[in-house]
Amino acid sequence: MSATLTVVGLGSGNPDRLTLGIIKKLKAASAVYVRTAEHPVMKALEELEIASQSFDYLYESLSSFPEVYEAITAKLIEKAAFLTAGSEIVYAVPGHPMVAESAVSLLRGRCPEAGIKLEILGGESFLDEAFVRLGFDPIEGFQLLDASGIRSSQLQPELHTLIGQVYDSFTASETKLCLMELYPPEYEVIVGHALGVEGEEKIDRVPLFELDRLTGYGNLSLVYVPANRAETARRRSFARLHEIVDILRSPEGCPWDREQTHESLRKNLIEETYEVLETIDEDDPDHMKEELGDLLLQIMLHAQMEEELGTFNVYDVIEGLNDKLIFRHPHVFGDTEAGNAEEALMNWEGMKAEEKRRKGLKPEAESALSGVPRDLPALMKAYKLQKKASKVGFDWDNVSDVLAKIREEADELQEAIENGASAEEQMLELGDLLFAATNAARFIDADPEEALTRTNRKFVSRFQYIEQRLRSQGTRVQDSSLEQMEALWEEAKLEERKL
Repeated sequence: MSATLTVVGLGSGNPDRLTLGIIKKLKAASAVYVRTAEHPVMKALEELEIASQSFDYLYESLSSFPEVYEAITAKLIEKAAFLTAGSEIVYAVPGHPMVAESAVSLLRGRCPEAGIKLEILGGESFLDEAFVRLGFDPIEGFQLLDASGIRSSQLQPELHTLIGQVYDSFTASETKLCLMELYPPEYEVIVGHALGVEGEEKIDRVPLFELDRLTGYGNLSLVYVPANRAETARRRSFARLHEIVDILRSPEGCPWDREQTHESLRKNLIEETYEVLETIDEDDPDHMKEELGDLLLQIMLHAQMEEELGTFNVYDVIEGLNDKLIFRHPHVFGDTEAGNAEEALMNWEGMKAEEKRRKGLKPEAESALSGVPRDLPALMKAYKLQKKASKVGFDWDNVSDVLAKIREEADELQEAIENGASAEEQMLELGDLLFAATNAARFIDADPEEALTRTNRKFVSRFQYIEQRLRSQGTRVQDSSLEQMEALWEEAKLEERKL
């Protein structure tokens, strides 16, 4: 067994809070190392004639905190392994060793492997002073976050939130931007510097948007965000949406929502999808935001129905989607590469096939046309079927052949009509013509659904122009001749060209 490595906490900054046991450890140690000499207690250690070596030089020579903590861990293990059995070295850290000390977490995992006995002695953490100086009880609900890796997904506004490691104005700025995703810009936050350290403590209360305008950030700085239990804050959370849908479906909820089934809401899901598409065509972000919400509600309702049956809930849906996105993007989350969109799509298809194999399916035994949803709109379905057939070589050589096929199908439709073929036969010939036209869209890299949508929009615009012009002349389309309307139609086309 090598020397013992003991980690002690120097407290939040007030030398009077150092325990007698920690002082004895420091004095008896073969060597004392400190994470940083920039701590108020260091002056007291000098007065007690406790010599120490700091790792501040690592902060200056390495480019990231993880690298610093890795280097500190390696050096401490090296020092402990070098000393004789029975010796003890002490590593002293600010605050409490188990609060925001990444190197200590690394030591806990690696010391046993290296045959080094590790002991940890507590110390007053900055949390103790924060609870007292900022005046909140953590039992009400509390979370501690690291400013260097803070994400909006971590935030829970209904909890008291302390954010440590706010070293400088840049970190404060990153923290502010993250918080503003959930909190209003005017929300009051509190910045504490050197809490509990006589002569150095400073507490500022500022609106959130001014967080990075303050000065004085350093190793002993933190940000406190008081709990916000107002309904306005909860409205931005996914958990609140889940809760609301649950209430709507409950016995005390809405009678209409309670009566709905997957089948009764089927048409709503389709309608809401098309309404979202309309906002995309209109390039209307405000309307899109609203319609995306309506579509999300449909998803929530379907998931809620299954939750009531105990089969799955919406969080299972999210988990499955996250797993699928990670698995099907090995060029992002794995070691595969994709230099362009085509290579990325190939990776996606390859991983999709692998998913099927893991489920016991054999994708190579499936039809080349499998995977196209049964209930897709016909034009969209034709496009997808043709693309799948094309991948296995069943395709026209060039667009000229496709255009020739369109003319052939148009002739056959005309022949069916002129020969008085049955309505069923005429409809089938029309379907062949539309299918051939869809092939042309694919050859010119145009989505046929979008192409027809644009033509529909153009038709509506020109026809409404006719209606407006006739209305200005004191008449209506119902009272106008075809010749009048065709003249205005050509006029509408000319107006389009001017735009």
